[in-house]
Amino acid sequence: MPRNQGFSDPEYSAEYSAEYSVSLPSDPDRGVGRTHEISVRNSGSCLCLPRFMRLTFVPESLENLYQTYFKRQRHETLLVLVVFAALFDCYVVVMCAVVFSSTKLAPLAVAGIGLLLDVLLFALCKKGLLPSRVTRKVVPYLLWLLITAQVFSYLGLNFAHAHAASDTVGWQAFFVFSFFITLPLSLSPIVIISVVSCVVHTLVLGVTVAQQQQDGLKGMQLLREILANVFLYVCAIIVGIMSYYMADRKHRKAFLEARQSLEVKMNLEEQSQQQENLMLSILPKHVADEMLKDMKKDESQKDQQQFNTMYMYRHENVSILFADIVGFTQLSSACSAQELVKLLNELFARFDKLAAKYHQLRIKILGDCYYCICGLPDYREDHAVCSILMGLAMVEAISYVREKTKTGVDMRVGVHTGTVLGGVLGQKRWQYDVWSTDVTVANKMEAGGIPGRVHISQSTLDCLKGEFDVEPGDGGSRCDYLDEKGIETYLVIASKPEVKKTGTQNGLNGSALPNGAPTSSKPSSPALIETKEPNGSVHTSGSTSEEPEEQDGQADNPSFPNPRRRLRLQDLADRVVDASEDEQELNQLLNEALLERESAQVVKKRNTFLLSMRFIDPEMETRYSVEKEKQSGAAFSCCCVVLLCTALVEILIDPWLMTNYVTFVVGEVLLLILTICSLAAIFPRAFPKKLVAFSTWIDRTRWARNTWAMLAIFILVMANTVDMLSCLQYSTGPNGTAGMEMEDGCMENPKYHNYVAVLSLVATTMLVQVSHMVKLTLMLLVTGAVAVINIYAWSPIFDEYDHRRFREHDFPMVAIEKMQIFSPSGLNGTDRLSLVPSKYSMTVMVVVMMLSFYYFSRHVERLARTLFLWKIEVHEQKERVYEMRRWNEALVTNMLPEHVARHFLGSKKRDEELYSQSYDEIGVMFASLPNFADFYTEESINNGGIECLRFLNEIISDFDSLLDNPKFRVITKIKTIGSTYMAASGVTPDVNTNGFTSSNKEEKSDKERWQHLADLADFALAMKDTLTNINNQSFNNFMLRIGMNKGGVLAGVIGARKPHYDIWGNTVNVASRMESTGVMGNIQVVEETQAILREYGFRFVRRGPIFVKGKGELLTFFLKGREKPATFPNGSSVTLPHQVLDSS
Repeated sequence: MPRNQGFSDPEYSAEYSAEYSVSLPSDPDRGVGRTHEISVRNSGSCLCLPRFMRLTFVPESLENLYQTYFKRQRHETLLVLVVFAALFDCYVVVMCAVVFSSTKLAPLAVAGIGLLLDVLLFALCKKGLLPSRVTRKVVPYLLWLLITAQVFSYLGLNFAHAHAASDTVGWQAFFVFSFFITLPLSLSPIVIISVVSCVVHTLVLGVTVAQQQQDGLKGMQLLREILANVFLYVCAIIVGIMSYYMADRKHRKAFLEARQSLEVKMNLEEQSQQQENLMLSILPKHVADEMLKDMKKDESQKDQQQFNTMYMYRHENVSILFADIVGFTQLSSACSAQELVKLLNELFARFDKLAAKYHQLRIKILGDCYYCICGLPDYREDHAVCSILMGLAMVEAISYVREKTKTGVDMRVGVHTGTVLGGVLGQKRWQYDVWSTDVTVANKMEAGGIPGRVHISQSTLDCLKGEFDVEPGDGGSRCDYLDEKGIETYLVIASKPEVKKTGTQNGLNGSALPNGAPTSSKPSSPALIETKEPNGSVHTSGSTSEEPEEQDGQADNPSFPNPRRRLRLQDLADRVVDASEDEQELNQLLNEALLERESAQVVKKRNTFLLSMRFIDPEMETRYSVEKEKQSGAAFSCCCVVLLCTALVEILIDPWLMTNYVTFVVGEVLLLILTICSLAAIFPRAFPKKLVAFSTWIDRTRWARNTWAMLAIFILVMANTVDMLSCLQYSTGPNGTAGMEMEDGCMENPKYHNYVAVLSLVATTMLVQVSHMVKLTLMLLVTGAVAVINIYAWSPIFDEYDHRRFREHDFPMVAIEKMQIFSPSGLNGTDRLSLVPSKYSMTVMVVVMMLSFYYFSRHVERLARTLFLWKIEVHEQKERVYEMRRWNEALVTNMLPEHVARHFLGSKKRDEELYSQSYDEIGVMFASLPNFADFYTEESINNGGIECLRFLNEIISDFDSLLDNPKFRVITKIKTIGSTYMAASGVTPDVNTNGFTSSNKEEKSDKERWQHLADLADFALAMKDTLTNINNQSFNNFMLRIGMNKGGVLAGVIGARKPHYDIWGNTVNVASRMESTGVMGNIQVVEETQAILREYGFRFVRRGPIFVKGKGELLTFFLKGREKPATFPNGSSVTLPHQVLDSS
């Protein structure tokens, strides 16, 4: 396979790698957002270039789009070529007008017509009056034919009967080079039309001169002149090809940067949407907006706050729904932990869809309990009706599960209407929650309800306005709280037809249950419903017939519990199709973005000076001046080519002039030194480090770059100047000697030295990273040197050349005599000649070409500055992506544990795509504030309870701040439930103990394995000390009741659309019971946990056996503190406030 050429990034160098890939800014270990691979292969169709210079984008669609973009970019340079043609016509008009005679009428008329055609073509192209297809396909070739016709008309009409082999050669070389830098065509057609033009011009000129000099034909001299013409054309073509290649690389770079900019923009929009979706799936919009605003504040603003930020809002007249799965214990005992989590995920995902349908805001999932609110944050008149419909739909959904699994599982639903305080407490693991007495009532409505029924309070019934039939609920007989408060309750009679749903509409598809349904993919994971696709594959979908738009996103259930499962073939095929569609969409958007970019005229908006074209903003100008350009070596290589061709031309014209050889050798050596110094920064491995450093310094220093460019052009100018001045020896030597040498010397062909000056102008235009003002200075140097030599030093040579030329072609003597008038000995403006003296016509030709190239240089610099601004735009968008990513990660990791957030961030998850991880040895802790309920009141002095919650927020925030201690880095906050704080140790996948991260469990000692449990116990004791400090400062008497346990759990996320991280298992249940059955001010543990912690120096007091629901009698202990300081794995020790030092 041929070696590919690529660019490692938009700042690509000439060091070629295998391929170029455009990927979005992402972390090194994971890609986020869109990524599209782009290769730049050496498989271009232009055979005139070496293989390493043939650049083609892969895929082909991108190359086609680039070619369209490139030709569109060159549309303006096409106008530059029209200006060149117009300047040439002006030159012809002036040359004919100053010596006007009847013989000049024809060339003058042709030039005038050509000028009118040029102006007309310029206007049509500038205003876009021609069809785009005509502009792209026809106008370039039409302009080439027009220019060629004008050059040949000038050659044939202006030099009638007096042709020389050097006539219009300079203009031909000038336009050949101009074709390469301006025509919006591929390289091959430009090479073909250039070669055709040069071949035809050479043949026509050679044949014409030979015919006119039949008698006195000097065959060898004519051959040398024709060869000199060929070398001039070859030089123009070679430098033109290099110019085209450099422009192509620059535009490919700009094109890739434009594509990357678009990808960045699309990724930014995608990430913004992803962030918003994730935030709003966990937090209401008004809370999320406030959090984002606070996160972007300066640290100084945060330090001025007296309390920790609390996001809490009061919402009145809302309906609160609590739903609990009855028989969940029976169901869980028949399921494995993985199957149980899978069931909960699918069940609660279905509930989330129902919540969206019935305008509910899900608040939390607590084990098998699901509760939500209607009328928050946006008030709804029918909030109570929506909540009843939600409850009936949940009952209907669970009834279908009951029928399929043949178990006694059911839903108990309670609804109450009132006021809530909704918001977020703490600084870590944000979860939206609600607090108020009405929330407690709603919870008790569920607890006092009946399985399969919706239990509502009097306040909810008052809001229904007869929408539903009800019957007495008698909730007080089943719940003491309801009886104490005297709350009247009712049971909804589901008699309305709109709530009579079929099993297909409300049932769960694809749940993992142990019994009663045929298996779908595994015997342990039966599906409740099997939906056969036309191809026979089994899909377990969680969508309903009422939500067909969501079915596209459903796929087979992943092989649980491995989160890094392999993609199925179907998933892979779908992603390939998606990638293809994304590529087409991206190319279409890229084309639109490029069109918009080109029409925006960014430079004008960025305020550049009109004359100098420098940015008005000095900082922007400084950034532009230090911009690296990796093509300076190619530009200096062109100078070497120009000098080589210059030497060949001069040697052919005057092979006996030794100065030609000396200037060539010296100039070529100096130019090679400059070229090598420029290439060192591009190929750093091929050159010494000091040379590379020097080359890099030149690239990044404006005055050094300008000096280097001036040296290169100065060498070319001096070489030509020395050669021209050395020809003066012919006019000062003996007449006999001069006459002999003049037959073959430079005096016979003085125009070629002016054509060499044209090549120097061409080399000047090739310079990169040099401003147009510096180029103008160099062009003036070239033009000035030639003009001075032509008009002063070479005046006798040109006069003798004109005299000999017209005498040899039998011009009338009067014409020859009139030519003498233009010699320095006599000047009479009243006399007219058939031709302008060559010293003036050559000088004016060089001046016109200089003006043309300067006009082009301004265009090139304007384009370079535009591309620079586009690059700045790409950089700014990258920075925005990075900033968005930082906020995104900060928000997500504050709602989910970091390792879980990494799983969700930057990927699209379906409801069925779970995150889960099994752990065998985990510590779990519940810590509650039992007497906070007595502290909480909703009186006006407490702002309806908000000030009480503000105090709770301070307590929880202080608990959260403990987690920033490196010792507690293996402890993860799971959630807060009211005033209960839940945490676990050892649930991070890579760090299971504090300080022991590399070895397997079998290789660790018991003390190493359970170090995290000791850290959790230290954390519980630190929480007690923190609360004591808060009590001392606030004159309160809050006390913690803490329960701990150790064992195996399953950690996972339920619902990818509304991710909720939690842990499940018997270990969690026992830890919860240790808290609920504990004593305030104490930490209660079971015997197994006590046995492990005792080895770490913890002190215990035996409480004795207590009854635990579902477990019977359990022997428990109270943890009182440490007997010695905690020891870290590295041997250091730290005394925590609760630890007792051993005085012995």
